[in-house]
Amino acid sequence: MGNVEFGLRIPSFPVDGSEGKEFIKQIVRFVSDLEENFSSAWVCDHFYPWADFVQKTTPTIEGFTAISYLLAIFRRLKFGNIVLCNSYRNPALLAKMGATLQLLSGGRFILGIGAGWKRDEYISYGYEFPSAKIRIQQLEEAIQIIRKMWNEGKATFKGRYYRVEDAICFPKPEPVPPIMIGGGGEKLMLRIVAKYADWWNLPNVSIETFRRKLEILEKHCERVNRRPEEIKKTLANIVAISKSMGEAKRILSKSPFSKIGNPEDFIVGDVDAVTDKISRYVDLGIEHFILRFLDFPRTEGARLFAEKIIPNFT
Repeated sequence: MGNVEFGLRIPSFPVDGSEGKEFIKQIVRFVSDLEENFSSAWVCDHFYPWADFVQKTTPTIEGFTAISYLLAIFRRLKFGNIVLCNSYRNPALLAKMGATLQLLSGGRFILGIGAGWKRDEYISYGYEFPSAKIRIQQLEEAIQIIRKMWNEGKATFKGRYYRVEDAICFPKPEPVPPIMIGGGGEKLMLRIVAKYADWWNLPNVSIETFRRKLEILEKHCERVNRRPEEIKKTLANIVAISKSMGEAKRILSKSPFSKIGNPEDFIVGDVDAVTDKISRYVDLGIEHFILRFLDFPRTEGARLFAEKIIPNFT
C-alpha cells in the first residue's frame, strides 16, 4: 500500500453562488491548505458547467489555462486535467502546449485526455460531434501524434482524421509526461487504454464495476501483448467524510453533486468507513485517487482525510 497517492479534484465552477474572483480565491485557499498532504491536483475540461444542477452562465474556468496558472503557484503538486476533450484542441498543438507546460513546471504535468462526450458543448462552440466510435478513433490518432512529437521532437503522421507534416516539438518534454486516458467503454475505449495509456482513469464507479472493467482491460492488454501492470490505475471519486457517519451523510445530502450518480458508489462515512472503502479499491490495484471533497470550499473534510486516511496508505 505504500505506493498509493492522492490527488485533489478542483471544482471548475462554484455551487454556492460565488462570482468568478471569489471562486478563484476559494480554490487558492483550498489548495494552499492541503498541498503538503496531496500529490496532485486536477481540473476538468468544460467551457461551462457540465452539471445540470447549475445554470450554464455560472462562472467556469477553462481547464488547461487553469492548471497552467495553478502550476506556477503551487510548486510541489503535479497537475492534470480530468480529462481534456481530444476534439477541442488539435493534437499537434496540444503536444506543443504540453511540452511547454512540462518545461515551465519542471516536469509536473500529466496529460489527462479522453474522447469527449458533451454534445451540447460541442455544438455550442462550433465543433462537430461525430459518433462515439469516430471520436475514439480520433483519440487514438491524436495520442500517436502527441507521443511521436514528445519522444522524437518531430512528427509526420497521415491518418484518417489527422495529418501533420514535420510537426516540430522542441524542446522535447523531459521527462515525457504520462498520458492518462479516461474512459470505460468496454469494446473500444479500453482497447485504446490497453494500447496507449500510461495511466487509466474511471470516475465515480463502484468496486464491483471497477473490478469488471479491470478484467476487461486485462483481456485487451493480452490481445495487444502488454502487461496490465504497466498501466497505473486511477479512480476519481466523490468524498464526504466527517468524524461521524451521520454528519458525513448530511454533507452528501446537502451537496448538489449527490444528484450526479449513485451515492452508493461514492466514498462516504467516518474515518473507519472511508478507510475500509479505500482499502477495497487499493486491493483491486488502484494506485492514485483523485478526490472531490463535497464540503469545498471548507477544508475540514480534506484535512481529516489527510490526517487520518492518507498515512495508512503511504
